Amino acid sequence: MAGQFEVITEVDRPVDEVFAFLADGENDPKFSPRVEEMTKVTDGPTGVGTVYRSTVRDGGVRTRREFRITEFSPPSRIRWTEISHNLVTAEEGGYDLEATGERTTHVRLFNSLTGHGVGKVAAGVALKAARKDADDFGRRIKSAVESS
Repeated sequence: MAGQFEVITEVDRPVDEVFAFLADGENDPKFSPRVEEMTKVTDGPTGVGTVYRSTVRDGGVRTRREFRITEFSPPSRIRWTEISHNLVTAEEGGYDLEATGERTTHVRLFNSLTGHGVGKVAAGVALKAARKDADDFGRRIKSAVESS
């Protein structure tokens, strides 16, 4: 077990626009430099059960990951779980959004990381790196949404 990291940011866009941007997982490479590609692999609009597949690079190691949307409540809440098998996985992650004005949105992103096997050691390192990058991650989300 490793733990959770989170980031909170304010985005200068209405909550519906922010939700739509973040609900499209294919936008992840626009604010997460570790995500090399992201593809929706299920048909239809994003909702509970939608699966996204990604290729990410962490510490020079490239891995394939799959995530399933487990909760989808526009315009305020998205949850996912990683269904791929890697040394470190995001057992749960999500966005919480709240309108703080007509054109501003409070965004909270979190991921709960878990290590498996020898990944239990790596999970602590991954968690520390994610926490260290959290403020910059928030700024990248803000910038990506506002420039879309």
